[in-house]
Amino acid sequence: MAKKSGLINTSIARKVAMALSALFLMVFLVQHLTINFSSVISAEVFNELSHFMGTNPVVQFLLQPVLMFGVVFHFVMGFILTARNRSARPVKYAQYNGSAHSSWTSRNMIFSGLFILFFLGFHFNDFWVPEMVYKYIEFKPEDPNRYYPELLHMFENPWRVGVYVLAFVFLALHLLHGFQSSFQSMGWRHSKYTPIVEKLGKIYSIAVPGGFIFIALYHYINHL
Repeated sequence: MAKKSGLINTSIARKVAMALSALFLMVFLVQHLTINFSSVISAEVFNELSHFMGTNPVVQFLLQPVLMFGVVFHFVMGFILTARNRSARPVKYAQYNGSAHSSWTSRNMIFSGLFILFFLGFHFNDFWVPEMVYKYIEFKPEDPNRYYPELLHMFENPWRVGVYVLAFVFLALHLLHGFQSSFQSMGWRHSKYTPIVEKLGKIYSIAVPGGFIFIALYHYINHL
């Protein structure tokens, strides 16, 4: 009995850790969207914000490593939880109708997560790797006005824009289940407030990925 209780507590701890990492990343997405959306409003503002984020030592040497750890932790924990859930489930049902018990997004979180993980590698190769080369390998003098032209250059390629749009569609699907699931894992369920959280989750899951899609399409269409 004690062993079973320990397993339950461990499982709960993993789900809470997963939820906390998800909430952390959702906050980051809003911050990232805010900076990127400024490129639609003003090239000067986007350059100023990007320059601050790219040169501030707290952001570069404290927050950036924490963010990377959060991303890796979230995906590793997601794979662990998925594997454990599948191993714990009786596999030899006569017939199992998954759609009768859960939504499509919840049943396919692992697949949407894998595509998002692929996109993160793609995105890092587009922006983060060139940034590291610029700063720490080529040691070029910092140009505070370089960020906006670099962004436009990235979104001139229709293939790249297509990957970005598809990735954020998958992110929206991932968030549609992940948002409310994170609050549920934290034990924040209440008959009065849970419906509000679910509505906020739907708004967030559509608005944030939709904002990133709008930015990519805006710059691509404006520079045809």
